[in-house]
Amino acid sequence: MAEATVKAKSGASDRDASIIRSGLQTLDAAGSGIAALSGALRDGLGRAFTAAVEIIDARRKDETKGRLIVTGMGKSGHVARKLAATFASTGTPAFFVHPSEASHGDLGMIQDEDVILALSWSGETAELKNIIDYAKRRNIALIGMTSDANSTLGRASDVVLTLPQVREACPHNLAPTTSSLMQLALGDALAITLLETRGFSPTDFHVLHPGGRLGALLKLARDVMRTGTQMPTVILGARMSDAVVEMSAKGLGCVGIVDAHGSLCGIITDGDLRRHMGPGLTESAVEDVMTRNPKTCRPDQLVSEVIEVLNSSKITAMFVVEEHRPVGILHLHDLLRMGAA
Repeated sequence: MAEATVKAKSGASDRDASIIRSGLQTLDAAGSGIAALSGALRDGLGRAFTAAVEIIDARRKDETKGRLIVTGMGKSGHVARKLAATFASTGTPAFFVHPSEASHGDLGMIQDEDVILALSWSGETAELKNIIDYAKRRNIALIGMTSDANSTLGRASDVVLTLPQVREACPHNLAPTTSSLMQLALGDALAITLLETRGFSPTDFHVLHPGGRLGALLKLARDVMRTGTQMPTVILGARMSDAVVEMSAKGLGCVGIVDAHGSLCGIITDGDLRRHMGPGLTESAVEDVMTRNPKTCRPDQLVSEVIEVLNSSKITAMFVVEEHRPVGILHLHDLLRMGAA
């Protein structure tokens, strides 16, 4: 019985190793594809990549209000859908058109000022024929992403983004795996290059992506800070008994110390209270206990930046300051409730 148990454990271990080995082979194949794509971009593909960026970006500069139409069939279509969403969320107006639906009326969604980005690994996807013909008749710029520059798509395109020929991660070299990853990676590279070319900022991103955790991180301090009577503050020269009352009333674990001009000159936290605990603490002046030059942020500072400072400084609250005066306060618990931290 003991011997059988040992063999069972050994068999399970061998199976685990085989499963992990298969996963690693897939990742290695994917990495080889990305490495080949990087090498191509440093060589001949770089010229086509630059031309594609210029064609898409020219629509903005000429103010023709053209959009980027991304299309593809099968796995290339799934990649195209994702890329259209990425372009749109990073400042390049874009949407996906299904090749089959295009042949049944959706060609009307494509305007003369648009640019078409068509994905097909072989370049011979039959369903793309009507979109290609439509682009040629209407003189619509066509960018082809394919592994064969001499394919139907390659020959018809104004710019050909030729992907390096690689073996799929599939052991039969059939299921689109490495090829799909390369299409996705090159499309992302286009989107991010256009983002940087246009100077697309985090604020711009927030306008297009107000929801979810990303939206929360891209809010500004002024959007989420507590203000007015919610801020715990006492005047310089006050007694610690006043500071403790204010801290307890506002429930943020700290109190800001302001001078006669309203400028923030220090902060007292729960930690400061513990460090100075002893006889006579409540009668002490706040300036004898406070931490001078506390961490602060600006009203126009991103919440993501504030969280980084809170975490690195190991603090839970931070005053928002404008011209040395506190205009609000941010607390980690508030950021947690809104899903930003």
